[in-house]
Amino acid sequence: MMEEPANREFDMSLSDGASDDDLALTLPTEGSLSGSIRKGCDPFSQTQRSKLQHRRARINQQINKEMRMRAGAENLFRATNNNKVRETVALELSFVNSNLQLLKEELEELNSNMEVYQTDSDTVNVPMIPLGLKETKEVDFTVSIQDFICEHYGEDSSLYDKEIKELMELRQAMRTPSRSQAGLELLMEYYNQLFYLDQRFFSPNKNLGVLFHWYDSLTGVPSCQRALAFEKGSVLFNIAALYTQIGARQDRSEAAGIDRAIDAFQRAAGAFNYLKDNFSNAPSLDMSAPSLCMLVRLMVAQVQECIFERVTLTTRDSHFTSQLRLAQEATRVSDMYLLVQQAVTQPLMKDYVPFSWASMVQVKSEHFRALSHYYTAVTLCDHLTSTDDDEEKKEGGEEKQQQHVEEAEKAFLQFYVNSPAGPSLSQVLQDPEKRRKLGKAHLRCAVIRHEEAMRVHSLCKILRKMDILQDVLSLTHKRSLDKYSELDREDDFDETAEAPEIQSETHQKPDITPPEFSTVQVTDIFQRLGPLSVFCARARWGSVRVICLQRREGGLGLTLRGDSPVLVAGVVPGGCAAEAGLREGDYIVAVDGQDCKWAKHSDVVLMLKGGSDQGVELRVVTLHPHDTQAERRIFMLSHCSDKENTRQCLLGGAKGLSSASLMNWNRKKKREGGIITKRLGGTFSLSFGSIRDSEAMY
Repeated sequence: MMEEPANREFDMSLSDGASDDDLALTLPTEGSLSGSIRKGCDPFSQTQRSKLQHRRARINQQINKEMRMRAGAENLFRATNNNKVRETVALELSFVNSNLQLLKEELEELNSNMEVYQTDSDTVNVPMIPLGLKETKEVDFTVSIQDFICEHYGEDSSLYDKEIKELMELRQAMRTPSRSQAGLELLMEYYNQLFYLDQRFFSPNKNLGVLFHWYDSLTGVPSCQRALAFEKGSVLFNIAALYTQIGARQDRSEAAGIDRAIDAFQRAAGAFNYLKDNFSNAPSLDMSAPSLCMLVRLMVAQVQECIFERVTLTTRDSHFTSQLRLAQEATRVSDMYLLVQQAVTQPLMKDYVPFSWASMVQVKSEHFRALSHYYTAVTLCDHLTSTDDDEEKKEGGEEKQQQHVEEAEKAFLQFYVNSPAGPSLSQVLQDPEKRRKLGKAHLRCAVIRHEEAMRVHSLCKILRKMDILQDVLSLTHKRSLDKYSELDREDDFDETAEAPEIQSETHQKPDITPPEFSTVQVTDIFQRLGPLSVFCARARWGSVRVICLQRREGGLGLTLRGDSPVLVAGVVPGGCAAEAGLREGDYIVAVDGQDCKWAKHSDVVLMLKGGSDQGVELRVVTLHPHDTQAERRIFMLSHCSDKENTRQCLLGGAKGLSSASLMNWNRKKKREGGIITKRLGGTFSLSFGSIRDSEAMY
């Protein structure tokens, strides 16, 4: 195990061309049960990304230390009446607050370091905005789980040391996922495993006592809670953040890379949206509803930007409809980033989102609006012809030209939000001079928007360091200026009109793809405890009893029912089983020392029949009946419409109560009526008379 403070996430963006797989850390799995085949990255690899995370981890630790010092100083300031002490404490508080501000500014600069996450391709593309992963401290489950196994399950906890070790190794690997599909599967595996952990060890009326420490993704402010839902939400956030990094690293100079980026950003949006819809009362600001709404909008905007790039890449012809389509796609991208800009400027987000992010969003909104006007101008001036510019008239030429003008007029009628003032579109499209003036108006708007984007870019120190972004803005600005100079004339004394607003349109609307948890199949690490439908944290039973049965001529005198585990459905009064102390409702967990919690009905029968002449030894447990009304109330509150546990049916596990519903930070509950649509799980919650399994007397 790594020692604190090693709360880092690493990724492989090496300058020497090494891949993620080359640096994947293969931990020894000898002694574990199944052992996850998915491992984290080597924490000692000196990649650009790992160095960034080392610095982020160090700053997080310092922020945590300064915040503890500030809390102590504030408590002392409130507690003392000595003026001299209060003056000293006030001075110390000013120093601590200054240090915190400097640390937060340094962390913001690290979080704004987008170039580390971008592709190594030489193609000049506008950089995407990725998220860094939330960091976490190590968690030691050993003592808490061992105590719970002893107290709740009544078993020797030392028998489960391998399972506890496997769980802790999986969590440790989860802290350093590779920036690849393997890293996503590793996070998903741990996330799915938390469902089983919740059912096994998080009782509705008892806290396991494990503290989960996570740092805010953007500010580094630590949060600590015992709620397992906090752990699940943080892991889900990292799944989304890893998708953003995978999307940002794609080579968008080819259609396949653009498609991969689109898929990654759509899945990131889906994960953030799922987190927003299913979890509430987050202790950290990065997982609050306003922050998640902003992140969903940002991911959707980046998907729309990728769609525009694909349209640009695949548009080979110079037909005017293709150019108009580019203009409308660019307008759509600008509108999407404008929505992100509105979310970023909300009161709660204004001082939280890094300044470089807000600047980048504004730059992109202006940049793509400028592109839409540029493509419109090019369409008007270069890709439309009139009878004056047409090839020499020949038979049928005038008729074709008329059709061409009608087609262009129809396209432009749907292109603008409102028709331009002055002459009709038909007159403008047929007159080269009027087309030139309208095109010039669009180019004027394009140049103004380009200059605004460059102005916003120049105000942000971090963006000024991004050479790629600078190149993109400079090239597009120069292109618009050159085109404007080409259209401008010395005798053109008329004031340039305002360009009409362009209608945004896209041929592909972004999808918000929800997480597909079932794609990563996991096996319950603690499956040896028994079937989850019975052996779960919310079940209550007495201690394990040892029953010695002596076979008689009349048989053992008991009735068995069901599988995994087998239930004693009844005992014959005065029979062998009744005299030995076996009771109706007992579950058989072992026969002659052989565990049979997962055994089939027929297997248990063979064990009973194969016993020695001295008899057979059974180990049984009796589940205590619950308060039906109270159980129903708790069940409906935490389980009836709990989307988070509803989707866990895909994992094939039995369902139980979620302890997260009784804790500070929990999943959202939605009341959809009083009908219970899920089984409580296990026969102990139902009367024996209502069970219709096959029975057999032995």
